[in-house]
Amino acid sequence: MELMKNIIFNRHGNQIIIHTDRPVCNDKWELLQSRGFKKILSLYLENLRASDSPLLEEINAEIDTTSNNTTVSIGPIDLRTKEGETELHQLLTTSAYERPSESTLAKINPAIVDQLINGLYDYWRSFDRFVVLHLPSGQRPYRAFNEIIESFTHIVRSTYRDMSENITGKRPRIYRQVAAGVNVGLITVPYNSNATPSLPTDYRETFADIPFIRQIWIDPPMIIDPPTNKRSGGFKKLNYNPFANKKFPSSEWICYPAQVGSLLVFIYFHEQFLSLGSALANLFELATDEQLSSGTAPDAILAYGVEDSNDGVAFYDDEKNFIAVGTVPAGNEFSYFGYLKKMVLTLHNVVMMKRGRLPFHGALLHIHMKNYTPKNVLIIGDTGAGKSESIEALRSLGHGNIRQIKIIADDMGSITLTSSDSSKEQLIGHGTEIGAFIRLDDLDQGHAFGQIDRSIIMNPQKSNSRIVIPVTPIEDVIKGYAIDIILYANNYESVDDDSKHPILERFTSPESALAVFSEGVSMSKGTTTATGLTKTYFANTFGPPEYQDLHQHLAHKFFTAAHKAGIVIGQLRTQLGIPGFERKGPIAAAKALLDLICNKNNDNN
Repeated sequence: MELMKNIIFNRHGNQIIIHTDRPVCNDKWELLQSRGFKKILSLYLENLRASDSPLLEEINAEIDTTSNNTTVSIGPIDLRTKEGETELHQLLTTSAYERPSESTLAKINPAIVDQLINGLYDYWRSFDRFVVLHLPSGQRPYRAFNEIIESFTHIVRSTYRDMSENITGKRPRIYRQVAAGVNVGLITVPYNSNATPSLPTDYRETFADIPFIRQIWIDPPMIIDPPTNKRSGGFKKLNYNPFANKKFPSSEWICYPAQVGSLLVFIYFHEQFLSLGSALANLFELATDEQLSSGTAPDAILAYGVEDSNDGVAFYDDEKNFIAVGTVPAGNEFSYFGYLKKMVLTLHNVVMMKRGRLPFHGALLHIHMKNYTPKNVLIIGDTGAGKSESIEALRSLGHGNIRQIKIIADDMGSITLTSSDSSKEQLIGHGTEIGAFIRLDDLDQGHAFGQIDRSIIMNPQKSNSRIVIPVTPIEDVIKGYAIDIILYANNYESVDDDSKHPILERFTSPESALAVFSEGVSMSKGTTTATGLTKTYFANTFGPPEYQDLHQHLAHKFFTAAHKAGIVIGQLRTQLGIPGFERKGPIAAAKALLDLICNKNNDNN
């Protein structure tokens, strides 16, 4: 932890985090004299020394001192020493305000100094940069963001440009308005038991005084590069509370209070995972002030980045306090957004099963074709089964004939029954997320580029690169839609010409449907460390396997009700896991789904 005046300047790996309750700096002078600037300059020069960069010697001017044209350096700056580092800092400070004197310019190589300035600027921007604004409640967020974040960005960018112009004596002809300040700004408020939901007594000391995020400012597209790009292993259920006798330092932790469907979940994360924690803004709606002032306890709690933990990635069903809690350890091996997202959804699933709802791992869509009645389609399947890819293909195939496709659930949700009278029951689907965590490898490129200005991109240079984009408002997520079609996404079976394995196969009974859905077979697509053909109970390893008796009871009840209600139940062969069909398979699946929607609507007309 480094103090920058009254400002805290932290570095965690590739993250720079500034904690402040006031402007980071008011002008160029404060920026250049801050400990933060000096620290970044020192780190940059350490990198140059480690690579033995030629810039270290080339900064000094050379003149002809002999008749045979032998040259010697007379520059005073030795960047391999602390003294040279101090002299460079003085030179940069001067050049931020005016062109250095002719005597100074005679001793240096201006072109090389300009390269150092550009290198320093790029080095600063290579970090994921955050400012956490610790402000009292009631301050207008736009004013705070404008006065602190926008001002800081302007000061950094203008300082860089003034340095470069004064050293070279030239003005640029092209100006690029790159993100020069921070990528993300958070407004947090102190924990106040009178203004936030009441934590159960067993948790108050553990999470005491940890600030709550109330507003988030993001400069998209935001690109982050976490150390890990896959999940490994499953989540285990504990028979003890992992937070017993623990106390998390409030200066190192932040809480993102999330609306996960209809549930309120407190997501606490250590600031070393701030880049992943900030990405939650594109996935889960931030809880409202009204929700946090109601005095209602959260439905679930997650702590992400727990140090010195032997619990692993795990959850606990706290029946005493009617709450589900989860824990994820610190460490680079857990620096993957999937751990954060999936543990939150695991807690959601546990809570929903215990409340009599059937959780699902899949996508729920409201599809309205021109001249047809809207249909609500639920596609259930494991990660990489082809759900997202088939949806994107459906968008392309139906272009011009689709009035609306509304995503109710992108990855996880739950189902309720509307009536206790089994002859009149409807299955009502609800979502959990306002955003989507989509694999770039298989995403339709036109859709990806269309959303790039709102996106958070992770590991773009690696396999299983991902994008987090907002896709639907919270009102649609929690509203509830009567389901018309339920399909299992089968990515491992080829389509046969003799119709034994059609693209879209209907099941004739609840039992035949449950046999396929419960087996949960899928061909792994590399989103986890699993490979080959896998089996996961109900294609949902996030809670149901640990509550299999309860889930089986719920599944039988809901699928029987669906069959009686005339809901189409079947499986959709996306063929995504079959080599050579990564594109063709989802396109064929989308076409079959469109035909089903239109034919069924024709039958109803």
